[in-house]
Amino acid sequence: MLARVDAIAPLPENVLSLSTARRAWNGVSLDVNEWRGSGRVAHQFPHQTETRLIALLEEVGSPCEPRLRENQPCAAGYRPRHMDFAPAGMEMWGYSADVRFVRDATLMFDFAAMDERLATRFDREATATPRLRFSDDRIWSLVRLLAEVVNDPDPSAQLYGDGLTTAIMARLFADPPQPGADGKGLAPWQLRRVVDHLDAHLPERIDLARLAALAGLSQSHFSRAFKASTGMAPYHWQLDARIRRAQALLIDSRATLDQVAEATGFADAVHFGRTFRKLIGATPATWRRDRKS
Repeated sequence: MLARVDAIAPLPENVLSLSTARRAWNGVSLDVNEWRGSGRVAHQFPHQTETRLIALLEEVGSPCEPRLRENQPCAAGYRPRHMDFAPAGMEMWGYSADVRFVRDATLMFDFAAMDERLATRFDREATATPRLRFSDDRIWSLVRLLAEVVNDPDPSAQLYGDGLTTAIMARLFADPPQPGADGKGLAPWQLRRVVDHLDAHLPERIDLARLAALAGLSQSHFSRAFKASTGMAPYHWQLDARIRRAQALLIDSRATLDQVAEATGFADAVHFGRTFRKLIGATPATWRRDRKS
């Protein structure tokens, strides 16, 4: 089953357009949403009667934030590629202070159908425990692959999606979260100091030794703790932030690809384009055109 909805009304304040693609595999329904905005956006997540996983695939503008109440900021700190798991009946809101473009995926789980089709009993404690702004690169990558075939009419896409949803469910409900090697992340003040430094020097070369010194840790201890706190290595964090800044420039300005590359610390437009395509799945020119059309 697949469908696409291109005009959903009423739209939340400052949301300029919203489209949703839908499909189902293995007792898992998937909504892939793309929306453009201009300014502050606060909206209530749909499907509150269902258990769901929300994965942020792309964001341009101020970071998107999950909230339990519209005016109550999230206690969990920002993480790129974050996800949120909400049991059935749990109210959730999405918030951004100044958003331009967002692409997200919402998976909704029918456990009765899943138990029957997969001949598996899922841990009910795991399915009833909410998780906000958590990171798991494996799950996020699987969700992104699933989102890419939501509109694929090829018959093989069904088997492909069945395999992906099975892997997502096994990782989400059967495997415990994987902490850092020492099981401990950075203290809030350490993470804030490091992230502020990364943001302030985004296009520049930054040494691991400098970041470790800011946190008062050895380089090896810092690397493990940073990944435990954010779900990403420091290198991937910085690269992700540079690509997000490039996306903002592509949408909000008429800068050439050479200018965007220079502003975000890439050697040239070729290097920028190659990295952008590897991480985003499209060339910068194609990505810009699709979001300005």
